[in-house]
Amino acid sequence: MQPTPSRWRKTRRSCCSSTRPAINQKDFDAAAKFLGPHYTQHNPRAADGPEGLKAFLAFLRDKFPDYHSDIKRVFADGDYVILHVHNVPTPGSRGNAIIDIFRLENGKVVEHWDVRQEIPEQAANSNTMF
Repeated sequence: MQPTPSRWRKTRRSCCSSTRPAINQKDFDAAAKFLGPHYTQHNPRAADGPEGLKAFLAFLRDKFPDYHSDIKRVFADGDYVILHVHNVPTPGSRGNAIIDIFRLENGKVVEHWDVRQEIPEQAANSNTMF
């Protein structure tokens, strides 16, 4: 069965609505509303489950209080959503280009992968990473 445009919008909205408060405000309670009954985390710096996300956000709040991410692009395919993100851990830094991949079940996030690439001071071309 092909996903409908309304399902794609709902899927994208679920990921964006959970990512913004989680990362930018470090607000676990706001993000937890979008988590499914189980949460598998593939980032080696964060533990599985809602408690793993809660601990990771507490770490960010303590060590990187100004850690901020801007979602540049959102792609949805069935139960998967991919975010292309500009992440700035500390003010004034170039930051990182991040790809977040989420898998959803019944509109809730149940699995997460991410890949991070540091933004270099100089690039070999004139294109931006975004």
